[in-house]
Amino acid sequence: MARKRLFSGISTDIGIDLGTCNTLVYLRGEGIVCSEPSVVAVERGTRKVVAVGQEAKKMLWKTPGNIIAIRPLRDGVIADLDTTEKMLRYFISKVIPRRWVVKPRMVIGVPSCITEVERRAVEESAFKAGARDVKIIEESLAAAIGAEIPIFEPAGHMICDIGGGTTEISVISLGGMVVTNAIRLAGDSFDLAVIKHVRSVHNLIIGDQTAEQLKIKIGNAAPDKKIEKMEIKGTDAITGLPRRLEIDSVEVREALQEPINTVIEEVKKTLGQTPPELAADIVERGIVMTGGGAKLKGLPMLLSKETGVPVILAENPLLCVALGTGMYYEYSKKNETQSAIYDSLNNY
Repeated sequence: MARKRLFSGISTDIGIDLGTCNTLVYLRGEGIVCSEPSVVAVERGTRKVVAVGQEAKKMLWKTPGNIIAIRPLRDGVIADLDTTEKMLRYFISKVIPRRWVVKPRMVIGVPSCITEVERRAVEESAFKAGARDVKIIEESLAAAIGAEIPIFEPAGHMICDIGGGTTEISVISLGGMVVTNAIRLAGDSFDLAVIKHVRSVHNLIIGDQTAEQLKIKIGNAAPDKKIEKMEIKGTDAITGLPRRLEIDSVEVREALQEPINTVIEEVKKTLGQTPPELAADIVERGIVMTGGGAKLKGLPMLLSKETGVPVILAENPLLCVALGTGMYYEYSKKNETQSAIYDSLNNY
């Protein structure tokens, strides 16, 4: 017991949701200790880090010629290995107390659709950032753990995780994924759809942050009795001059229709691939939605209407993957204990 206490004071477990838009870090015993944008600002040429996270995000599209603001992850995977490593090092050094002298174990959630090369790139970044052991798990499995779904039961549970770069839909039973489908379309695609709509309909060029604010503040997936409006600013595509525009929630819903329909079709496809017995469980228990994209107004209701299955929005959809990665070792240990009990009963 004394030895256990000693090692708990010199090392720890870290769970990381390495997201396209945001990176969240879970520290064992403390919970979510870091939630910042996945953005790094570096000097052009030297690649020296100028800012990371929130400060770097403020620089996107606003930097002088000698500074570049980079989003090192695209569609849920590492697009810039070197910058990702620097970002991870920054977040880890920010949350790990100096008293820990042993490198931490890390669990990182990744989309199931990434290639083996992309998976190794994530693992390599974590080791270079200071991990002594790295475990890579699928985001939907992490999200299910974070949403407190009893995944080790012999029953079907469906989870739909809509992140920044990917949407992943999985059916989980006995701690494993029975069916899983992932597409590289999620929150960023919603923003892009809004940008394209405003450009094609109003000849106004807007940035990612403006599109994101439109989506969050007045975006909706289903028709609403109340029509909301919001003023935006951008560049006139014809004159090149700054211009204001008032846009309503009906237009934003129209802009979002195509990517939303793609997500719904992927959920239907996954339901169609689910074994009948597990499908029966899902009809009874419902589909659990996690991720930032799941917070889009009216989306759970629309998904339920289109599939005929109850849809539940997780209590903390943005945090589920990070919570799940942080709780992974504890869940695994619990599962091993349960398996040992079952084995002893079977051998009795």
